[in-house]
Amino acid sequence: MRPLVTFPVRPASTPAARTPERGETSADAGGRLLVIACGAIARELIDIARLHDLDGVEVTCLPAELHNRPDEIPERVRERIRAADGRFERIVIGYADCGTGGRLDQVCVEEGVERLPGAHCYELFAGRAAFAAMHDEEPGTFYLTDYLARNVGVLVFAGLGLDAHPELAPLYFGNYRRVIYLAQTDDAELDRRAREAAERLGLAYERRLTGYGDLAGGLLARSDRRPGEVPGGLPLVPS
Repeated sequence: MRPLVTFPVRPASTPAARTPERGETSADAGGRLLVIACGAIARELIDIARLHDLDGVEVTCLPAELHNRPDEIPERVRERIRAADGRFERIVIGYADCGTGGRLDQVCVEEGVERLPGAHCYELFAGRAAFAAMHDEEPGTFYLTDYLARNVGVLVFAGLGLDAHPELAPLYFGNYRRVIYLAQTDDAELDRRAREAAERLGLAYERRLTGYGDLAGGLLARSDRRPGEVPGGLPLVPS
């Protein structure tokens, strides 16, 4: 089994912690809470932990590209849980269901851990009711987040072969009518990238500034904080 490599999160109110040496594992650095995160929301989870002064948090990431192969997510998560080998007081799975059809929930039950609530990160960022309303209004909506807007060229246009074969766009996006960028941060560059992506796809564009939405409460409620201690109104931070 590969050693568990983690990123220790320094709370915003504490002095800078020692930076782990290259290749150092959680066994060396120690930690209270391990977050096994999807790479697409790792930046946001780290920011939430810092801004809410969660001490002793370490994050380990799985590739965001696993969303193209969601059947692999549950066992990849299980591998990380077992690699932790009891060295953490708590483990939180930084995924929603994410297309696993309940199989990730089964792994969580078997391994005695909790995941984030909801069906996917779009619902977490927008909020369950708001996302349901958007979907009901226009089912043919292609959603972007900060991560997807930042990497839209690689993940969408290169990843789907549209750079080389733009004529394939109607095959992938013919049933879509609009792009909604669920923005975690107020970043003009990401807005530009998302808008240009919508234009290239021939879709209407809308931006909604969600901040971290329900992601903050989802993480904090699964740390050692009681629900009443979950602060509201998480401030936006620069990307």
